[in-house]
Amino acid sequence: MTQEQSIFERVQEMIVDRFGVQEDKVTTSMTFDDLGADSLDVVELVMELEDTFNIQFEDDKIEQLSNIGDAVSYIEELKK
Repeated sequence: MTQEQSIFERVQEMIVDRFGVQEDKVTTSMTFDDLGADSLDVVELVMELEDTFNIQFEDDKIEQLSNIGDAVSYIEELKK
């Protein structure tokens, strides 16, 4: 398993738990709007991601995340 797969799979698991969507529906191209997430949901998810991966998102970067793939890529970038 590559690091990319493990990060995506963990993010996918967190989204399934938090938003109650089916695992096979969570893709890298899925947007936060697709999840029905409002800004508070996104902030709570980011906080959970920060705790899980022991990273710190920059506030301006959070606003630039348009889909799940963007979040996974940013986590990978921070983990380097």
